[in-house]
Amino acid sequence: MLVDLKVSEFVNRLGAGTPTPGGGSAAALAGSLAAALGGMVCELTLDRTKYETVRPEMEKARDTLAGLRKDLLALVDRDSDAYDEVTKATKLPKETPAEKAARQQALGKANQFATEIPVKTAESCLAVMEQVKVVAEKGIPNAASDAGVAAHLAHTGVSGAVLNVRINLSAIPDQELAGRIESRVARIAREAARVLSETEAIVSARLKR
Repeated sequence: MLVDLKVSEFVNRLGAGTPTPGGGSAAALAGSLAAALGGMVCELTLDRTKYETVRPEMEKARDTLAGLRKDLLALVDRDSDAYDEVTKATKLPKETPAEKAARQQALGKANQFATEIPVKTAESCLAVMEQVKVVAEKGIPNAASDAGVAAHLAHTGVSGAVLNVRINLSAIPDQELAGRIESRVARIAREAARVLSETEAIVSARLKR
């Protein structure tokens, strides 16, 4: 599994001349790092008795981010698996009409799966951003920069995942479904941009204290 590799091993695999792991896995990893960093700020805040008033919010954010981190780590591998399924489908025989039909059906199914995975990545990264915004506002000021880094990492995860959705949309036979998916990720991208802007403003204000 990719997530079981050492950091240097994963980076080397990412830089190798193979399609997987690729941008989709990198986007999911960025989101998982953001969730972990946000969780760190929660833990640092919970360690300070001075911040007892925000304990319920920090505990909720910590637990939510822990779940999202786990989900996004799973998506690192699932994204690569999805692409491998597309590659496998392209290699199916296509000599006879029956083989061509079976291959087309397999390709359509594989491409739809390869699109669904980055949609989940984008949604999960947006959820991380929403939690990180709370953490940036309520967490200890000394870790405001860490919350800011987490926000940008999660936004990168959203943006990267959306790109991976869009590159697969033309390969989905059902164009009505493809249109719905495009609308969905466009909404996610707009929401992510809004949350990032708001979080940046919060972090900037806290850095000046």
